[in-house]
Amino acid sequence: MKLSRKLALVASVGAVATAAAVLPMATSNAAVACAPAWSASAVYVKDNVASKGGNNYTAKWWTQGEDPVLKSGQWDVWINNGACGGGTTPTTPPTTPPTTGPTTPPATGTKMAAAPYIYPGWGNPPAPATVVQATGIKAFTMAFVLASNGCNPAWDGSSGLTGGAHASTIAAIRAAGADVVPSIGGWSGNKLGPNCSTAEALAGAYQKVIDTFQLKAIDIDIENTDEFENYVVADRIVDALKIIKQRNPNVKTILTFGTTTTGPNAHGVRLIQQAKAKGANIDIFTQMPFDFSGGADMYASTVGATEGLKNVLKSTFGYTDAQAYSRIGISGMNGLSDQQEVTSVDTWTRIRDYAKSKNLARFAFWAVNRDRGCAGGGVVSNCSGIAQADWAFTKVSAGF
Repeated sequence: MKLSRKLALVASVGAVATAAAVLPMATSNAAVACAPAWSASAVYVKDNVASKGGNNYTAKWWTQGEDPVLKSGQWDVWINNGACGGGTTPTTPPTTPPTTGPTTPPATGTKMAAAPYIYPGWGNPPAPATVVQATGIKAFTMAFVLASNGCNPAWDGSSGLTGGAHASTIAAIRAAGADVVPSIGGWSGNKLGPNCSTAEALAGAYQKVIDTFQLKAIDIDIENTDEFENYVVADRIVDALKIIKQRNPNVKTILTFGTTTTGPNAHGVRLIQQAKAKGANIDIFTQMPFDFSGGADMYASTVGATEGLKNVLKSTFGYTDAQAYSRIGISGMNGLSDQQEVTSVDTWTRIRDYAKSKNLARFAFWAVNRDRGCAGGGVVSNCSGIAQADWAFTKVSAGF
């Protein structure tokens, strides 16, 4: 979020077309017969077996176009089962495409509890227990993990990961019965993406955050010219998230980025296409529908942006509408944006109801620190700039 990043830093320092075939499972047997030959155009899901070069390989998760000979290392998609021979198993690939469409990640299981942003040490941060008790919110997104001394993750890029306000706030959130998703990156600051020279190093930095707080999800907020528009860095982030997903299959990976009123811009479309091409298995693509340079109707603009993102996910992965919606998040801005767009509590309620009706995966806003009324207060860190009851946006979000 642009205002979030600007104010914060000032304050703190699927499968392609429906013709893709899904190979039936062919499990290893005592005769070690060769499974059906691997096909670059076929879709394989977990436990499918294919053969190439005289060896059988088992898929660890959904894959297409990843050569098992080249992709059977420790962190890759294929398991090398060793040599095979003596003919193939009786099961053979279908000669015609299935009529049910491509196999893709399921349309359920990605939805997360609403998680508005909270930023310790900025904008008069509220006590988590106060907000949880007043609203019933079950999760927060916490800003921001940046880089310190090279490729080392640290809250705000300076305070390490433990012992500071962020770590104590995480403890307080969990003590109140909620959970936390860290936001890594943002609009400004010294970020991990450019500072970690390889995808492996960047994944190591992400892993340190996951391990430190025993996380269930991480949010990579990719913005600005140093990450979102820098394709070398953007690809590094995608590659790192692929490694994270391979090592932590139960940790949800989230990419958050800006949008237009009609969906992702060229940088966003490319990012999504690279996630597909690289097999990164990103769980949720979250857009930030604000700062549209004049988007007066924030409900219509948010719906337009979401429908545009849905269409990009459909065309890229071969998803159905339901599958595409189930991979989408909305991360808005309560009250006044830094382009003077107004999202009222009523508008946010309508946006939430739309998100629920489409079974979107993620719902957030910037920020709980600003979820207090101050009509005419402008764009500031500790209130929304409009008349509202305290925690009104958080309470609406909890109904997601």
